[in-house]
Amino acid sequence: MALLGKVFRRVRAGAHRSPLASGGYAAPESITVTSEAFTDGGTMPKSSAGKGVGDNTSPALRWTGLPPETRQVVLIIDDVDVPLPRPLLHTVAVIDPGVNDVAAGRLQAGTAGMRFIRADLGHRGYAGPRPIPGHGPHHYRFHVFALDEPIADSVTSAKALLAAMSGHVLALGVLTGVYER
Repeated sequence: MALLGKVFRRVRAGAHRSPLASGGYAAPESITVTSEAFTDGGTMPKSSAGKGVGDNTSPALRWTGLPPETRQVVLIIDDVDVPLPRPLLHTVAVIDPGVNDVAAGRLQAGTAGMRFIRADLGHRGYAGPRPIPGHGPHHYRFHVFALDEPIADSVTSAKALLAAMSGHVLALGVLTGVYER
């Protein structure tokens, strides 16, 4: 498998190909997103790596700076270095505006104040890093969006969520973790 990673080492989706790169999601980066598990641009712990690589335990997250008019918070975790045409969405969560942190391991169904949208990997909830061995470092971006209107319960896909969010972003914050194997 490491040979495959080396063959595709230069093939990366890139942030510019992300659906989040369009103007509909632009906002001042006024939200501060932090984790006690890693610093911005730092290495994520193996415990946060995905199934078969680590424990698939979501890292603790905290965000501050939500505008008072926030009606919904959305968390999207993507991998911009995946060797695909666009970044891979690992986790997509719609969060109540009163929630400003998530304890380690709590990005999962049943956590109060959160509902999960089916991500690119076909599941709901946290899906940690599982980069191809030998492919090099992958950057996992933890985007926190403050929206000016709630997301309807009828929104069940990432594509529909992105459409509903476009043009409604009040503020944005991003924390980037790096993982390699």
